[in-house]
Amino acid sequence: MRQQNVNRTTRYLPDTSSPGNTKVPQKVQPDTMGDDQQRSALAKASKPANNEFFSTLIAANHILHYHNVVDAYGHISARNPQDDRTFFISKSLAPALVSNREDIEEYYVSDASPVNKDAPKGYAERFIHSEIYKQFKGVQAVIHGHTEVVLPFSISSAQCPIYDIQQHYKSSDNIQSLLVTNEHLGAGLAAGFDPSTMMSKTTNLIRNYIVSSTLSAASTPDFPPNPTVLMRGHGFTCIGATMQEAVNRAIYTCTNARVQTTAMLMQGSYNVGLVGERFGGGEKETGPAKHEDIKYLSERECKDSWTAISNTAERPWKLWCAEVAASGLYENQMGPVPGA
Repeated sequence: MRQQNVNRTTRYLPDTSSPGNTKVPQKVQPDTMGDDQQRSALAKASKPANNEFFSTLIAANHILHYHNVVDAYGHISARNPQDDRTFFISKSLAPALVSNREDIEEYYVSDASPVNKDAPKGYAERFIHSEIYKQFKGVQAVIHGHTEVVLPFSISSAQCPIYDIQQHYKSSDNIQSLLVTNEHLGAGLAAGFDPSTMMSKTTNLIRNYIVSSTLSAASTPDFPPNPTVLMRGHGFTCIGATMQEAVNRAIYTCTNARVQTTAMLMQGSYNVGLVGERFGGGEKETGPAKHEDIKYLSERECKDSWTAISNTAERPWKLWCAEVAASGLYENQMGPVPGA
C-alpha cells in the first residue's frame, strides 16, 4: 500500500475566540486523511460553535450549582463540536455566575493552553479536562466537583477505586496541594477511567491505583468503562458522551453517595446492636457474631440500569432547566436551552 504524505505544516484557521481577529496559527497533528476528509475537517473547524452549544454549557453550570454539585468551586467543560482539538470551559468564575459567551474560554486539548493568547486567568485544574479529552476521543463533557456527600468515600475505608494524587507526584512538583495542575497529574487521573491502564495499590485501607507503563495506549477505548473517578481528599470527576449525560451522572453520583451513606449508617448500627445484644445478654455462644453486609447492585445491574435510565435523560434535563430558569439567580444570555 502506498504511504500517504504527512503534512506537518502550520495551517491558518479563522480565530473565533475574539472579534476582529481573522487568522491565527494553529498546529495540527500529522495528517493521514484523504483530501476530501481534510477539506471537510478544515471546513468544520473553521466554523464557530453555535449559540445552542454555549447556552447548553451555561445551563449545565447553573444546574450543577442548583443541585449542590459545585459551589464557588468546581467546573464543567465541553469538547468543541467543530474541532475536537479544543474544549470550552468558563473562565475563573463561580459556575452560578456564568452567563454569556465572554465568560467562556477555549483551550487546546494538547496542553491546556488557551487558544486566545491574551486570555485572562483560567482554572488551575483545567488539566483534568484536557488529559481526559486527550485519552478518550468519545468523551464530550467533563465535570469536576468537591461535593461534601462524595468526599468521605475518597478518604474512608469504603472500597472504591480512588485517584490518590500522592502516587503520581514527581520530583518536579514543588507544591503538593492535591490540585491537578499539570499534564502528568491529569494523565494519572484520566487513566482511572479505564481499568486496563491501572494497577491496584492498597494504602491505608483505600484502594488506589497507579498507571501501568506496560500497557499500550493503542488499546484505550474511545469512551472508558469507568465514567466516575473519586479523588482522595479532593472530590470526584465524571464524564459524559454529551453535556446532558455528564450532568445527569454528576447529580446522581451525589444522590447515590447520600443513599449509600444512609445505608452504611443503618447497617453499622444494626451490627453494633447485634453484638451488644449477643454479648450484653450473657449468651454462652463464643463464635463470631453474625455480620450483615449491604446488598449492593451487581456489575450487570449497574450497567443495565444505566442503559435503561440513559434512554430517558431528556426528562430530568427538562426539569432541571425549568428549575434554574425559575430560581431568579441565574442568567443565560445565549438564548433558549435545547431540550428545555
